Amino acid sequence: MVNTCALTLEAERKSRQQANRAARRGLTFVSGCAVNLNARQFGAEGVTAVAGSADRAAREIVDLLGGARPHACADDAPRAPGRTRAFLKVQNGCDARCAFCIIPTTRGAAESRPLARVLADARRRIAEGHPELVVTGINVGTYRDPDSGADLADLVRILGRLDGLARLRVSSIEPGTVDDRLLAALAETPAAAPHLHIPLQSGDDGVLRAMRRSYSADGFRVAALRAREALPGLNLTTDAIVGFPGESEAAYAATARLVEELGVSKVHVFSYSPRPGTAAAAMADPVTVEDKRERSRRLRDLSDRLGLAHRIARVGGRDEVLVEKRLPDGVLTGLGADYSRFVLPADAGEPGALVPVAVAGVAGEHLEGRPL
Repeated sequence: MVNTCALTLEAERKSRQQANRAARRGLTFVSGCAVNLNARQFGAEGVTAVAGSADRAAREIVDLLGGARPHACADDAPRAPGRTRAFLKVQNGCDARCAFCIIPTTRGAAESRPLARVLADARRRIAEGHPELVVTGINVGTYRDPDSGADLADLVRILGRLDGLARLRVSSIEPGTVDDRLLAALAETPAAAPHLHIPLQSGDDGVLRAMRRSYSADGFRVAALRAREALPGLNLTTDAIVGFPGESEAAYAATARLVEELGVSKVHVFSYSPRPGTAAAAMADPVTVEDKRERSRRLRDLSDRLGLAHRIARVGGRDEVLVEKRLPDGVLTGLGADYSRFVLPADAGEPGALVPVAVAGVAGEHLEGRPL
């Protein structure tokens, strides 16, 4: 089974490549965004394309195999050995239609899963031994239970009260949905992690308008500052696209300034490439490949510098590390509450353990934890 991606042309190419490799080992089903966009591209021998949502694709695959229908969607696979976090999908689709994004075409309109199903999945994940749940969706901030009307803030509070849950994290969330209700829910839920990933994409208002984003640079600034005020010790990470059509050097510089001003610890940098089927693909005034490459390098360098500053500022404090795996040399790695990566001594615990630590130093892109 291959779940495909269509976010970029390169993602589609890799999806086809993975499907073809899998087919050499036996019958292979493919589903997901690239299939929904263009199923015909998966025409290799031994590959069966199944379009539709995860639920619909899972049911069809089971039918094709002649088995009983599943009660859970394809996202609800059993826990993999050593996996400590579980991803709890609560929402799919998006109505935003940003100029660069193909997701509304491949995933359809925003749709939330019923709260009862979400809670059943959450309890099962906890019972399987996952101490951390990550609430995910295409546009997770738009979550609303179709039966009760409960929103993401309500969901955070409800999940936070589940027995056995040690940590709750919200995945990437749009700036316009980081409201006071959600921030209050996160602040008042002990299990909620002090980390938010809020996509910026650009710090220039002209570029944001061309992207059809729903906020201004100042709107993003306000959302980030409110989050920092509500959640002490918040680790803020973001996404940025460089080289969008019409982006000038001044527009790029505005993005870099805003990222630095807000103390973002990590920028996932994407170099813009036209995606057929999106509004941006027809836009004029392209940025040269050389300028895209140079701006990407500079923004990644800034991200590295800000990340190091964040890690240095953490030294001397305390955290609770969720151990994820043991490296070949015996050293343990895991995540702190704010999504900082740690290395721990070999005798600190086993994968799945929550280890209270003193932050003893910086080790490259990791922090050194000393068990308390």
